[in-house]
Amino acid sequence: MMRAMFTTLLRGLMQLLRGAVSAVLALLILFEEWGWEPLQRALARLGQLPVLRQIERLILRLPPRAALVVFLLPALLLLPVKLAALALIARGKPLLGTLVIIVAKLVGTAVVARLFTLTRPALLQMPWFAKVYHRWVGWKAALLLRVRMSWVWRKASAFKQRLRQRWAAWRQGRRPTPRP
Repeated sequence: MMRAMFTTLLRGLMQLLRGAVSAVLALLILFEEWGWEPLQRALARLGQLPVLRQIERLILRLPPRAALVVFLLPALLLLPVKLAALALIARGKPLLGTLVIIVAKLVGTAVVARLFTLTRPALLQMPWFAKVYHRWVGWKAALLLRVRMSWVWRKASAFKQRLRQRWAAWRQGRRPTPRP
């Protein structure tokens, strides 16, 4: 009897833990979908500048280990910035500290996203990285399918579509008519 109660409790806790982990990972994936790709595209446009284009060409030619270092470097470089932001918050400047964290997160995400796009071919040459990457992609696809099938996602997508249609109609109505 006691063992059955313990087993039921343990199953419930495990289910709760799986749900919490899935929710956190779903948020991470949503951030990737809504943040990573647009930021990476913005940085790719910026990468058309001649000096950045040369740097990107060099990155594309890196061997796997050097590509890994280049890919991980922004995370290490942003750590002191984030610590400085926390120091600002601790010194009674929460708005400035929070702003620094947000800007660092946006810039860091854009740089990491672009670097990943550039270094992915080299990184996938490392067997351990390819294994982890392919597991992540498979897991992400399955989770995205589950999330996109949910009632909340469908309602949010329909709402987003209505907003886009209204925005387009509003913009059409605001455009000046061409003069003959």
